[in-house]
Formats: sequence, C-alpha cells, structure tokens
Amino acid sequence: MIGVQDFCGHYDWTFEYLRRTFGEEAVQRYWSQAIAFDSQSHAVELIQGKGFDGMDEYWGHTLTQEEAGYAITRTSDVFRIDMHECPSKGFLIKNGLEAYHDYCAHCMGWIGPVATKAGFTIDHVHNHCGQCWWELRREGSTPDSGEAREKAGKHNVELRPDWNDGQHHTYRDCKLLPPDSATE
Repeated sequence: MIGVQDFCGHYDWTFEYLRRTFGEEAVQRYWSQAIAFDSQSHAVELIQGKGFDGMDEYWGHTLTQEEAGYAITRTSDVFRIDMHECPSKGFLIKNGLEAYHDYCAHCMGWIGPVATKAGFTIDHVHNHCGQCWWELRREGSTPDSGEAREKAGKHNVELRPDWNDGQHHTYRDCKLLPPDSATE
C-alpha cells in the first residue's frame, strides 16, 4: 500500500495519462464522476446530509489526516478553508513532479460537482504553489461581503507574503474565470 503523499505522484501522472490518451474532457469526467461520486461518495453524503457541519466533519478529518497546513472559518453563511500548505501540491513541488499542467484544478473538478449536488456553490482561488482558499455557500445566496475573510484573520492565506507567487486561477460560483477577468 502506498502512503497518502506517494499517491499524489500517481494521481498527477494519471491526470496527464488521461489527458494525453483521451483528451482534457476525459480528465474532467474522471474528476466529476469517478472521484466526486465514487471514491468520495462519503463526502457527498456528509455535505448533502449535514451542510456546513458535514463539511467540517469531512475536511476536518481529511486535511488533518493528510497533515495539511490549513484553517477552517465558519460564518452563518459561509464555510471557508484557507490552505497554507497543501500536502499534495507540496509533495509534487518538493519532488519536482508536474506531469499534469494544472494539478490544483482537480480539487474544483470533484468538489464543485459535490457541492452543486448538495445545493452549495464555491468561490475559490489557487496559486499553484500549494496555497488556496475556498468559500462554500448555499446555491443562490449572495456572495460573502468579506465577513469570512475578515473572521479568518491571520489565517487568511491571502495575507501570506508569497500568496502572489505563481499563477492564480479564480473560480466564482464553481466556474473558472478567464485570467483577464479574475479579481480576487
């Protein structure tokens, strides 16, 4: 059995193999079907059944098990994750691995469909350096005015001096924005 960090290299290679062999759409299908609703079916059940409490239960356990550097902030309307040290991307960077061109996109690739099925939407930014933030809220609700970001305080990943390193990808309501229209 391989360890959780070693798995990341295999994951990265699998994404690139699928892209190279079957095209980018196959990678997207793999994330949105096989990962979202097969391997992570327990996440679907928790988030759909318990909302923010289910998110707390799922990510609190998973991110702790993966030894991630993260903080969770909750308001009445938003569940926010600030990821300071993604163990998956960190493993790839540390070991010089980059088979697939946008490894970080796999999180939105499976979490987006799970959130949508459970009645939530996501605003998210990642910088390809093992850092990102997530804000999940009920579908159809007004985007947070910054309350969750302010409540995160010193845990807000955007306050890191290296936050602007790397290329940022921005998602609003689970959709990737074109680079020239993305504002954080």
